Amino acid sequence: MSGGRSRSSAVASLTILLCMGAAAVLAAARPTPGASRAAAAANGTCQSRLEPFGYKCEEHTGTDQELQLYCTVYVERLLTGKCAQVTTADGYILSLQRIPGGRGGSDQSPVGKIPVLLQHGLLMDGVTWLVNSPSESLGYILADGGYDVWIANSRGTVYSRGHTTLSSTDPAYWDWSWDELAGDDLPAVVQYVYAQSGQQRVHYVGHSLGTLIAFAALSEGQQVGMLRSAALLSPIAYLDEVSSPLARAAADVFLGEALYWLGLNEFDPTGETVHKLVTDVCSQPGINCYNLMSVFTGDNCCLDNSSVRVFLAHEPQASAAKNMVHLAQMIRGGTIAKYDYGNAADNTKHYGQATPPAYDVSAIPDDFPLFLSYGGRDSLSDVQDVDHLIHDALKSHDGDKLTVQYLDDYAHADFVMAGNAKDRVYAPLMAFFKLQEK
Repeated sequence: MSGGRSRSSAVASLTILLCMGAAAVLAAARPTPGASRAAAAANGTCQSRLEPFGYKCEEHTGTDQELQLYCTVYVERLLTGKCAQVTTADGYILSLQRIPGGRGGSDQSPVGKIPVLLQHGLLMDGVTWLVNSPSESLGYILADGGYDVWIANSRGTVYSRGHTTLSSTDPAYWDWSWDELAGDDLPAVVQYVYAQSGQQRVHYVGHSLGTLIAFAALSEGQQVGMLRSAALLSPIAYLDEVSSPLARAAADVFLGEALYWLGLNEFDPTGETVHKLVTDVCSQPGINCYNLMSVFTGDNCCLDNSSVRVFLAHEPQASAAKNMVHLAQMIRGGTIAKYDYGNAADNTKHYGQATPPAYDVSAIPDDFPLFLSYGGRDSLSDVQDVDHLIHDALKSHDGDKLTVQYLDDYAHADFVMAGNAKDRVYAPLMAFFKLQEK
């Protein structure tokens, strides 16, 4: 029955979600899960990762109902101004950080600069783009390169827990999957950045889940006119060839009892329940979790201890359990489609048809500039899945509008954490940007 399918899907998804963010490694590594993350949250990304290095930074933030009330009553009604925050069509209040200029320079104004929006992946937040030094991480490099840099934080992460009517402790707050990230979060953020930057078209950069929501949004025509290009690192569109042994094993190990046992709406990788899940999966024959980062993401070539320490201070972040189920459905179904509610009646209620509608990636305009970078060791954005994307879904894309980079020794985390990514990934990415600005 559908209930058994969704429960086993949940386990696969939960594990995959850990995979994509490399969460469990880190949860196991820190002595007090969540404590360092809470401290980092109290300081904020600007204070913890940008201002100490000499960068001007703006917090465009909305983390709770009190801020929303302040904005609505005090700013908008009494001062007839506008709130510097993003609110989605379904009421989620999202945070952004803006880096308007380079480090310690005199040009700290964003006026006339082309905006770039950075979107993190699953179980991560915007710190993804700032885990290394200013000479190594993309957020800093773009700012020093003369761009107006905007860093997104998806709903459910520590800086984007606000909602116009709900608390993050309400189960209804977590009733979403990546469908809503593509259909609500991404459009709201792009529109906001576009407006704040004087209606300049935006370059988009996504990693992992941040690429999936871009493919989905672009395939439905969302914000194409507000974007100059999309650079997609470790691109995710198909997941049926995921080679992570832990992700593959999870569904068969836990089967039907998973959701009952977990009882979760919010999936928090630092919580005891998820720790038990990972521990149990790792105890199964044939699963070696000694190096969980490699088990989840593939054998990353170029990480160092300093970047992992920064990661541990901020990540992993929470997501919705429903989001995890959705990802598991992709692995099992081999398609990129909307969330499957498990039966014809519920699907018809939501979609007007018995099965979830598929996202047609081939519907992305053929002349829209895309940069794809993927790795030979990535067990989440698997080479076979990316080949499927390039040679099937994007086969008609204009050749001069599709740039593809393959790095044989890179795995999933290398694209945002590798010490040599500046030369190997970011330099070609920025060269691609410059071509779209002519």
